[in-house]
Amino acid sequence: MGALIDSFWRAVGYCLMPRIIALSLLPLVLISAVAGVAWYLFWTPAVAWMQSTLDGTSWLGTVWGWLAHLGVSDVPTLLAPLFVVLMTMPVVVFVCVLTVSVLMVPAIVDLVAKRRFPDLQRRHGAGFVTSVWWSLSSTLLALVALVLSMPLWLIPPLVLVLPPLIWGWLTYRVMAFDALSEHASKEERKTLFTRHRGSLLVIGVLCGFLGAAPGIVWASGVVFAAAFVVLIPVAIWIYTLVFAFSSLWFAHYCLASLQQLRAQEPTTPQGSAAAPVIEVTATPVLPGTDPS
Repeated sequence: MGALIDSFWRAVGYCLMPRIIALSLLPLVLISAVAGVAWYLFWTPAVAWMQSTLDGTSWLGTVWGWLAHLGVSDVPTLLAPLFVVLMTMPVVVFVCVLTVSVLMVPAIVDLVAKRRFPDLQRRHGAGFVTSVWWSLSSTLLALVALVLSMPLWLIPPLVLVLPPLIWGWLTYRVMAFDALSEHASKEERKTLFTRHRGSLLVIGVLCGFLGAAPGIVWASGVVFAAAFVVLIPVAIWIYTLVFAFSSLWFAHYCLASLQQLRAQEPTTPQGSAAAPVIEVTATPVLPGTDPS
């Protein structure tokens, strides 16, 4: 717990550095362009499809009728933009994870290593291709879990729990791997993943909930849907900053754990103490004397 809290506050302090803020703005250009194109091409059809789905579901029709008796009318029209936003947020989050992983995490890990762990040896346990494959495979598994869990989102409490849990698992897989890929060997990385899996998952889940919090606030009204073009860059930047904080948290925790692991390594095989060295000094033999 002490290591978690210590790495958390260090990550908060690093987030205030101008370099980290500048790094968090870099992925915004690419993601904003993709989100803008997607909004231009798919927003209106997506809202229309969602509204027709809500209107065409028989059991929801009973709910709409019950709400109409209470004075709340045209509920599908109000909820359709909200549901579209909720469904697109995971895609934005996944794009942020991959973008931060490729553009930001190496720079952030290098910054933490140079400032806090300058003497930590780099053993290059995973290359760029391995890191990309790990991120893509983890993202694919998270997407499968997300799709399979979507029917459960109709249950109100679960829509606030399942996506952050999935995002947290994905964050833990990607961020912890990238934090250790440069400095840890393959064996050290496996050891740290085994020993600290619980703590790493806690960090990932907390970061998952932290990343979901802005989306819950923005999706609380139809005003967000009306100002979608204006707010989506701000939303993406906040998500990116959250993941920058996540990478900092993982970098501080993982590199500190790696340093502790190496400090526990035995200096000799089987951890045995080195045999004492006995220095023998030869006695000079004078000419004409018996050396015995």
